[in-house]
Amino acid sequence: MYSLIAIILIFLGVAFVAERKQQAAQEKVPTVGVLQLLSHPALDAINRGIDDSIKAHGYKPGKDIHIDFQNAQGDQSNLQSMSARFVNEHVNVAIGIATPSGQALANATHKIPVVLGAVTNPEGAKLVKTNEHPGGNVTGVSDHPPLEKQLRLIKQLTPNLKTLGIIYTSSDDSAATQYRQFKALCEKQHIALKTYTIASTNDVNQVSQTMANEVDAVYVPTDNTIASAMQTLVKNTNAKKIPVFPGADTMVKQGGLATYSINQYKLGRHTGDMAVAILRHKAKPANTPIDFVTDSDLTVNLKAAKELGITVPQSLINEASKKGELYK
Repeated sequence: MYSLIAIILIFLGVAFVAERKQQAAQEKVPTVGVLQLLSHPALDAINRGIDDSIKAHGYKPGKDIHIDFQNAQGDQSNLQSMSARFVNEHVNVAIGIATPSGQALANATHKIPVVLGAVTNPEGAKLVKTNEHPGGNVTGVSDHPPLEKQLRLIKQLTPNLKTLGIIYTSSDDSAATQYRQFKALCEKQHIALKTYTIASTNDVNQVSQTMANEVDAVYVPTDNTIASAMQTLVKNTNAKKIPVFPGADTMVKQGGLATYSINQYKLGRHTGDMAVAILRHKAKPANTPIDFVTDSDLTVNLKAAKELGITVPQSLINEASKKGELYK
């Protein structure tokens, strides 16, 4: 009788220890919170890059790492509540895809490491003390586009250009930063730049119709709001045979003519690498400079060129084919 009781107690003890070990193992699994502003090809590509980077470093989502992905669908209140969720979950690292996501996370916590994915100028957005020395719990990757190369491309493909239009969301810090820098470049090169701003996707149709009647070509910064309404913009500009030169490669696929841009997927890989450095190697955001991705590729949409009646030089076609993307 006593032997049976002893065996049962031993069995229960072993079971208890096994359960505690399993709980401890689960507690050690790190959590990465990923907050995306909204769904469109550029931001989706960044998110894919983040996932692939984490996997490439040997992590297996669902086993030794938990990735909590949240999409705010462009809603500011969602950004705030989802950021609060990450704080309450005590995530190990929080990643913000696009400036509003990064700002929401930075406002929600001063302790949890925050990695910015695709924020043009974190210092200008007041997310870090300086881009070289962030100084707090925030660091990340900039999506600053190669503006000078983009402007040269616009001039090459529209040699008779007289007035260039630029459209961006006035509340988007990254887009506004690019606008100011692009405007300075145009002034330096004596290019007439006409500015159009929107507050939301609801404005894109009317504003782009007006713009298409007043300019010879259109430049769009890496603007998330316009990217999500790219079809509307292109429909109205195509009707007037006005080419659109976007800031992001994915927006060329959506109907833009051409651009030199940072590959959004590669940018996501850089972002994931930075998050892993914090998780695995205890890197400190305060001492981790903002990573400015400098490589840019040429993306050309030959279908758009044909519809607009624009001949793309063979040299550009060759370049896009070899190092970039060519849509036919």
